[in-house]
Amino acid sequence: MMKSKIAITVSMLFLAGCAMNTKQPTPSPLTNDQLVKGLQQQQTELVNALSSICTQQQPALDNLQQEIKILQEKVDAVDRQTVPMVAPTPVACPEDSLGEKVILGEVEFVFIDELQAGFDTRIDTGAESSSLDARNIILFERDGQQWVRFDVNADGKDTPLKTFESKVERFVRIKGDESHSSGDRRPVISAHLQIGDYKAETSLNLNDRSGLEYPLLLGRKFMKDIAVVDVSQAYLHGKTLPSMSNNSN
Repeated sequence: MMKSKIAITVSMLFLAGCAMNTKQPTPSPLTNDQLVKGLQQQQTELVNALSSICTQQQPALDNLQQEIKILQEKVDAVDRQTVPMVAPTPVACPEDSLGEKVILGEVEFVFIDELQAGFDTRIDTGAESSSLDARNIILFERDGQQWVRFDVNADGKDTPLKTFESKVERFVRIKGDESHSSGDRRPVISAHLQIGDYKAETSLNLNDRSGLEYPLLLGRKFMKDIAVVDVSQAYLHGKTLPSMSNNSN
């Protein structure tokens, strides 16, 4: 019995000794000098690593810079060869040729104040003077001056003629008029015309125009400096008699 206790005690002492022998030693804390040296060593290693990377990539950077230089030289060469575009000097626009002129159609309705009548009128740039259809033309004197008495279809073709008298301004001969001998002359009277809102005074030579489509013709002398003609249009200024519009007010 005594031997057994001794054996157990020895075994326990042996195990305790083994446990004490396997315990790890506690490391001593680092000093400030050791910490600084460690950080300096890490910094040196990092700088060396970055330098090594830059050294490895430097050839690629050099090649890239060389390519950029070549491209820039090509761009400069193209710029030297390109002729610059010269902006043309703008041409000054001409002033409006119409100005304050009236635009007339090839046919207009014209009111003659002295006759108090309106007529479908041919606006003819090919004719020089203006002409009114007049019948039974008779010349006479009044107070030592030349006058003319004439009949006009003032109310339309199928209505009775109306007789008017007017002072003769002058006489004209019309070139190419084969219906009269070279000695015949047409009396010219002064008349006040109205086309739409436009009013003007002009000269009208009296002549039998019964065989023509329009009883009144306005030529170049009337249109000079005051009107232009658009031959593609007609009755641009309407067909209202001024006397009718006045009576309605």
